[in-house]
Formats: sequence, structure tokens, C-alpha cells
Amino acid sequence: MRLEKFFQQNPVFTDKEFGRFLGSKGALKARAPESLLAYHTRTGRLLRARRGLYAVVPVGADPETYPFDPFLLGAKMVEDAVLAYHTALEFHGKAYSVQSQFLYLTRRAARSLTFRTFNFRPVMFPKALQAKGKENFEVMMAERTGVEVRVTSLERTMVDVLDRPDLSGSWEEIWRSLESVEFFDLDKVVEYTLLLENATTAAKVGFFLDQHKETLMVENSHLKRLRELRPRQPCYLERSRRRAGRLVPDWNLIVPPVVLDRTWAEVI
Repeated sequence: MRLEKFFQQNPVFTDKEFGRFLGSKGALKARAPESLLAYHTRTGRLLRARRGLYAVVPVGADPETYPFDPFLLGAKMVEDAVLAYHTALEFHGKAYSVQSQFLYLTRRAARSLTFRTFNFRPVMFPKALQAKGKENFEVMMAERTGVEVRVTSLERTMVDVLDRPDLSGSWEEIWRSLESVEFFDLDKVVEYTLLLENATTAAKVGFFLDQHKETLMVENSHLKRLRELRPRQPCYLERSRRRAGRLVPDWNLIVPPVVLDRTWAEVI
């Protein structure tokens, strides 16, 4: 009965968590965790997503078709995993569209994993944050079906998706997703942007806030701090995909017309 309660409370868990549970109940013996995990995997009660990571199959459900929660799997891929970028937007219910790729931040080198139709991709914490020991700045604990997971806040997520658009979808996807957020703590947005020490990212964040100044209640003081870090020379909104655009002098940013004019909003 105790084991069944553990399965109910931990729809996704690691072998370390399982070992700690058995130890807390005084049931930890040599190879006991491995034997129990192997047994329940053979019977179809557990499904191994990768080495040391298991998903629980409810009694009576088909292990081949049961819909596991990919957010829980992503949050347990490595010990320090933090759901981030477009995955964080989806977790917070602010993504314009859903993706089959789930991204998580980590300090360690890890491999991507495909499980069922989902791809779980690790991304190293930004070097600027690692150098300052600020990897967990604006990382929050959130509950998902009774399980605590670590995910970037909306403030950090906003900056992250602008910093790494390659991990976040098209510009329409990014803009529409961010525009669905009713409120940001702009002091935190600016503070996190400055921590990254990236002039182009500061310009992109500043441009977005400038474009949504009224709806997000952006103050000149917020823009001033970001403007001080803007690039000295004009740069593209996305360096890896240089598209023709117009220069926005306030931010030294070359912005494609589709973003500058938000032309997707004209489509009915």
C-alpha cells in the first residue's frame, strides 16, 4: 500500500527518489530498489523513459498508449533541470502554439532524448549567469499534478525567448505568445536582461517593451537602463537569420517589417 501511494504521488520519478522513499520506510536492502523497479517495469506498471527515470502507468491503463505528462518528464531529465524557453511559455499557458520539443536548462552536458512523440533537449545555462552564480535567478517552483517542478518565471522567459529565438519558434510565435501575458514585473525583466550582459538582447527586450509601452505600463526608466546597453552599431534582430528590415535608431536594431508592423495581426 505504501508503494502504491508513492506511485500515485509521483507519476514521474527517478531511481534516486525511489531509493530515498524506500530508505525512509526502513525497507532499503541490497538491490531492493533495482529489483522492485525491474519487477514493476516487467509487469507494465512502470515505463522507463531513460536510465534512472520512470513514469507510472495507472492500473488498467495500456503502457503503450497511456499519455504521460511531458512537462514532468522534462523537469526530471536531470537533477538540476529547469523548464525554459518555449516550454516555459507552454507551462505557463502563454504559448501561441504547442510544440513537441521540450527544453530544459542544466549545468551539465546531457544528450537529447526522444520518448514517444516528444523530444527533450538540454540547454546549458547562459555563461554570463554561470560566471555570476545566478543560474537560478527568476527560477520558480511550480506544481504540476501535485508534483513540484522548476520553471523560469514569465519575466525571465520573456527575456530568454528574445535572447534565443532559435529555441522559441518564429517571430510571430514569440510576439503572439508574449503579447498574451497581461503583466510583467518590469524591474525583474530589466534586472535579468542586464545580468546576461548581451547588447543585442538588451536592444530586443527594449524594442519589445517600447512597442508595448502602453499595454505593459513601461516607464522611461526601464527603457533608459536597457538603452544604455544597446549595441553601438546596428545589428539584426536575429544574427543567424539576417533578413531585410528597417533600422530602429533608438535600439540600433534592424527589424523585419513583419515584426515591426506586426503584419500577422492583419490576417483574419
